[in-house]
Amino acid sequence: MAYVLEARHLDKYFEQPVRFHVLKDISLSVNRGEFVSIMGKSGCGKSTLLYILSTMDTDYTGELYLAGKKVTGQSREQLAHIRNKRIGFVFQFHYLLPEFTVLKNVMLPGLKLGEKSTEEVREDAMAKLRLLGVDDQAHKKAARLSGGQKQRVSIARALINDPEIIMGDEPTGNLDSKNSENVFQVFRDLSVSRSLSLLVVTHDEDFARRTDRIIEMGDGMILGGGHAPAPAS
Repeated sequence: MAYVLEARHLDKYFEQPVRFHVLKDISLSVNRGEFVSIMGKSGCGKSTLLYILSTMDTDYTGELYLAGKKVTGQSREQLAHIRNKRIGFVFQFHYLLPEFTVLKNVMLPGLKLGEKSTEEVREDAMAKLRLLGVDDQAHKKAARLSGGQKQRVSIARALINDPEIIMGDEPTGNLDSKNSENVFQVFRDLSVSRSLSLLVVTHDEDFARRTDRIIEMGDGMILGGGHAPAPAS
């Protein structure tokens, strides 16, 4: 079996205001069911790397593979479909639409993918909300939830299309310690019970220390922990 995610020799430059080599020969891999964190000082390239790995930034050299298939060089439309179907996103800020109900927020990526009926997507969304323990909030407007509830809903939304991997950019950065712990436990449970892969950029050392592996970054390079054990064939 191939890695869920593999990057080979990625290089990235910022051209403005002056040419700057922001990512330097990055190679890394993530196995199915592996919970991996990325750490490094501010400005080392963590978030830039995550945008490339998530296919949102295509201005790089090197190769990116998702579930063994090369995604580098695919069209904008193909990448949008890959992102929606195979990658779930959890950010520091939840980006829920406040005027919509919790249920509608979770349904939106499933409706966009268009592979199931509205009723099937609604049933899937309720199942994900139950999994995250917030199904009792389904018919509330998203604006009425607490910060911890909003982040749980954003995780349910990330799961709606049953992705291969969840990518997180500081997903606990806006939460207190209790809700940060809740999010960690949700991620751990998803990794163990559903063999879901997780790749999370974080500044939280306690969070990172309890993941399966830490990828350390510095000055646009991987300093350690970049490669997963070879996946089982």
